[in-house]
Amino acid sequence: RTRTALFNLATRSLSGKAGMARPNIAIAGATGAVGQELLELLEQRNFPFGNLKLLASSRSAGKVIPHMGVDHVVEELTADSFDDVDIAFFSAGGSQSTDFGPAAAKAGAVVIDNSSAFRMDPACPLVVPEVNPGAISQHNGIIANPNCSTIIMNVAVFPIHQVNPVKRVVVSTYQAASGAGQAAMDELEQQARDWVAGDPLTQDIFGRQYIWSLFSHNSDIDPVSGYNEEEVKMIKETSKIFDDQDIRVTATCIRVPVLRAHCESINLTLTNPMTADEAREILSNAPGVLVVDDREGNNFPDPLMASGRDEVFVGRIREDPSQDGVGIELFVAGDQIRKGAALNAVQIAEQMLTK
Repeated sequence: RTRTALFNLATRSLSGKAGMARPNIAIAGATGAVGQELLELLEQRNFPFGNLKLLASSRSAGKVIPHMGVDHVVEELTADSFDDVDIAFFSAGGSQSTDFGPAAAKAGAVVIDNSSAFRMDPACPLVVPEVNPGAISQHNGIIANPNCSTIIMNVAVFPIHQVNPVKRVVVSTYQAASGAGQAAMDELEQQARDWVAGDPLTQDIFGRQYIWSLFSHNSDIDPVSGYNEEEVKMIKETSKIFDDQDIRVTATCIRVPVLRAHCESINLTLTNPMTADEAREILSNAPGVLVVDDREGNNFPDPLMASGRDEVFVGRIREDPSQDGVGIELFVAGDQIRKGAALNAVQIAEQMLTK
């Protein structure tokens, strides 16, 4: 049964069956790492909802997942899964989003999609709530969650950009296994067990030794430009989120043997001079940012510090002496599953509830 007129197209506001006070929710990809984090966040943040529907592939259909004292049976994700759903969180991969996201929107749900399927679609808002919450109201049924590395970088860079426009960003990432899903995290742990036991290392996900090593991000590389897909996402998405076609971004993305939480080294070229103290003051008052910049104690952001936390941790704040006063250096860490995916999606939904 397809619902009609769920959107007031003048304001693009949600008005589903359950109403904005307690929307009915579906999670596509509920058994994955991000899907599980979404469930945890709904409870931790007291997100108000009516019915909860958990969706996954046919392999996971029938699995029982307890949530807030209720046992939920996972259903197979199909085009008919979204009757009476107001908000559909998608974290089941790009192909599933492409196949079923439009069907969910057609049925009247607002889709908050964690894949890359719709990010660069001009008709689809690409949202980091700390940066461009106003874009949420422009949706036509689907809102895209940016790439995890883009989100973490943007939360740290945008507050400076608002005060002193950023002309160029050079970023190098140190990305955790979680970015490749639960199976990659499991394989990293298994390689540690294999190493201790003296057994051959399990290499089903990346096809290589991961423990005690690091390597160029495992996304496809363009044979002409030499950039991989992860790097291209950071370049293109930042411009769209900032609504700034002039900002220049270049990225080098590396996979490191860390379970969860990405780190990034960020070099900024600003329009006007800025001191490290000025940057630190801006970041200390920025939403979603926690400054950890203890030079005396050599205490700065790291993956363990950021794991399980909502904030993007920012430190190593210093002036770039090669840029004549207009360069600032940052080192950041953020939980890839949380702020880099699930939390950002829930924050988008929370913004919708306030409209």
